[in-house]
Parts: sequence; structure tokens; C-alpha cells
Amino acid sequence: MKILIADKLSEHALSALKVAGLDADFRPDLSAAELPAAIGSFNVLVVRSTKVTADTISAADSLSLIVRAGAGVNTIDVAAASDGGIYVTNCPGRNSDAVAELAIGLLVACDRRIADATAELRSGHWNKKKYSGARGLKGRTLGILGMGMIGRAVARRAHGLEMDVIAWSRSLTSECADTLGVQFAESPLAVAKACDAVSIHLATTAETRSLVDAEFLAAMPDGGIVVNSSRGELVDTAALKEAIRKKGLRVGLDVFEDEPGAGVAEFADTDLAGSVTCTPHIGASTQQASEAIAAEVVEIINTFRETGRPTNVVNVSARTSATHSLVIRHYNRVGVLAGVLDALRKADINVEEMDNAIFEGAGAACCTLQLDEAPSQNLIGNLSQLDHVLQVQLEPR
Repeated sequence: MKILIADKLSEHALSALKVAGLDADFRPDLSAAELPAAIGSFNVLVVRSTKVTADTISAADSLSLIVRAGAGVNTIDVAAASDGGIYVTNCPGRNSDAVAELAIGLLVACDRRIADATAELRSGHWNKKKYSGARGLKGRTLGILGMGMIGRAVARRAHGLEMDVIAWSRSLTSECADTLGVQFAESPLAVAKACDAVSIHLATTAETRSLVDAEFLAAMPDGGIVVNSSRGELVDTAALKEAIRKKGLRVGLDVFEDEPGAGVAEFADTDLAGSVTCTPHIGASTQQASEAIAAEVVEIINTFRETGRPTNVVNVSARTSATHSLVIRHYNRVGVLAGVLDALRKADINVEEMDNAIFEGAGAACCTLQLDEAPSQNLIGNLSQLDHVLQVQLEPR
């Protein structure tokens, strides 16, 4: 198995892959534009921030697995990978603490205007009067959009600051909110109306793109705080700039719309950067998170090598469209399943999923096939008569 690592990865991960006897080519400086020419006959591609385009996927001769060394997969053309039968996996939760720490850091920095004060001091200006007007965070309400692992980590830290927390998430219920010690909001707009500050922790989907828009920002209090350490596409940038001008919003950003995919690049939106507290998408970039993600990458690749199916797959259908399950109990002999599959092929019945379990001693096995239609009773009878078949059972799904 040949592995191309096209981003920075912990040395411990590289060592672990080599110990496992895997051929890993470490090329962390590859850009998205260079990937199509480099992918060649690699079986596994590991990326962190480098974009994986449809051109890269179509240029690959042997690619079977793309591993995102992080949580989100918005930098990968998942649809193109799915069309090519290529697994896309990620490392959810491994960087939760790192992102939560930065989100809280941006929150404090916005309230105390740390970046602006630092800039003035560095230019030789002492202006204690100007920067002595922070409201403070204790007793204020933090709204959280998205209560996955990162959102929950932010809530815990906000409680440590003695803040009240109100949250909305697509899967959050009032009962779950109670167990987490947060107030339940029925909609993002309800969060905006009730909070002094908001922190965003959602994946980018068609439903969440520009979720924080002009209406949301208008519902927030004047001088409120917006922190986004998730994805730039979740916030309407034009509406945000307008709200900063009109409402005096204080904003902390670790992510931007159309941000560069490379580690070092030119950044165009200096107008926005000049009016907010910001960092260049470093939320997940701590040593602790790096080591945790690297360990998960190694685990994903090892599982794929051993089983043929990696963990944390994001592009396999949650539910097959199969209508029936066909269970074949059989002796563990060469050609048994080939005979079954050939008979189904001749009947023009498609096998959508297949699992074959070998029993202890390796004398017998049980194969479950998910079919797109029911075989006839005559076909089931024929399958029962095949050599080394013990039993055939058909069940509707």
C-alpha cells in the first residue's frame, strides 16, 4: 500500500506507518494545483488543509482512500470521490480541545480588545483610557451554534468563566441541553436575540451556508461579539462587515470565506482583517491536537489495510436502497460465493452490500447479501442446491 502525505503530520505518525511496513511518501509542501500530477499510483492520500479537487481524484490511478487529518471535509470534493468509489474519512473530535481553546481566546480578546491594544503599544502609543472599557464576560450569555464535540468543549470553558450558555444545534433537544447545563434555543435566531456573544461550531452544508446572515446579526445586541473558528462559509461576510460598521460588533475570526488553502499565501481581505481580531485558521493547530490526529490517521490506515474498510467514513450511504437480505450459510470452500453471485447476475439482481463471516475453525461461514429485489422461489431453490451451501434464507428489509 502506497501512501502520499500531502500535508504536515506528526513524526510519530510517520514512524508508526514505517513500523507497520507501509510505504509513506511525505511531501508536506504539495499544493492543490500540484496534487493531480503527484497522485499517480498512490493508494492512500492524507491531507490536512490542502484541497483535494476533482482533477486530483480523476488523475489518480489507484486511489482508494482519502484521509482528512482533521474534522471537516469541505476541502475535499467528496462527490467526486464517491463517484469514483473512493472512501473519504476524517478524524472527528481529536482537535476539539484545541479549537475550543482558541474560540475562548478570541472571545476574551474581543472583549478586552487585546489585538488593537497590542498594535498601538507596538507602534509606541500608550492608551490605557481607550482600552479600559471592557464589559467583562462573567454573567454574560454566550450563544453557541452547533453542539458537537467542539461546541460542548466551548460550553464547558464558558461555564468556567461563569457565563450563561444558550445553544442551538440541529440535533440538540431540550432534554440533552439540560444534561449539558445549557439553555435550549429552538432556532439560530433565538440564539442571536438572547446572547451577548456567539461562537459558531457547525459543519458547512447547503443548510448552514451563510447561516449567520444580516437577519441574524441584526438580532444581536449592539457591541455584541461574534466568534467563528469553524468555517468561513457559515457567515455572510458582506453582512458581517456592515454589522461591524453599524452595530459596533466585535468579531474574532479564525476562518474566512475563500481563504487560502496553503500554509503560506497572500491574503486578500485585509479590509475585514483590519476590523476584527483574527488568526489564519490555526484552531486545530496545537501539539496536543496534532499528536491525537496523527494517531487517528495511523489507526484509520491500519484498519483499512487489515479489513478493507476504514473507520470514520463520511461518504458511504447511511442506508442502502436494498429491499431484501439474502443469507447464505455455507461451508468455507473455494467458489461457493462465486456460484451464488453468478446466479444472481443471471437473474439481473444487484448485490448492494455483502458481508461474509467465518466461524471459528474456518469450516463454515455465513454470507449476508443486500439485494435490490427479491429472488424468485425457483432461484432460491437453485441456490440451495449449490455445492457446499447449507441453508438459504430470504428476508425483506
